[in-house]
Amino acid sequence: MSKTAHKNWLIVSAIVIVFFAPAFALGSVEATSGLARWGLDVLSWPIDGAQTYTDPTTRFLSALTGGFLFGWGMMVFFLRQWVFDSEPEGVRKTLLWGTLCWFFLDSCGSYASGNRINVLFNIIVVLAVVGPMWVPARE
Repeated sequence: MSKTAHKNWLIVSAIVIVFFAPAFALGSVEATSGLARWGLDVLSWPIDGAQTYTDPTTRFLSALTGGFLFGWGMMVFFLRQWVFDSEPEGVRKTLLWGTLCWFFLDSCGSYASGNRINVLFNIIVVLAVVGPMWVPARE
């Protein structure tokens, strides 16, 4: 994989991460929480409607999640824009290790909370975010 392909993959990474942000941000208001509620229901399989967004604490955590996802995705995009050309290997390692850190903590919490199926969804997200950046680019 070339450096150009790695740089282009960073756009894919940013989009995968940011994709979920609006749904969770909209979950902060009960009237617009439908997509976030459905997403949480999917992530805690099976889809059974057991996930609700009626508790203000859930809506608050949804707002935080949306903000963190948006910020993380935009950080990946800005690393591409402003840092990658001067330090491609550093950006690659940052994406790889940051994503693996997220995966580990999120998956442990999902497992501990009884939402073990989310670990499988997390694997899909890791593969989509990191993509070909598992290995250094060829010169």
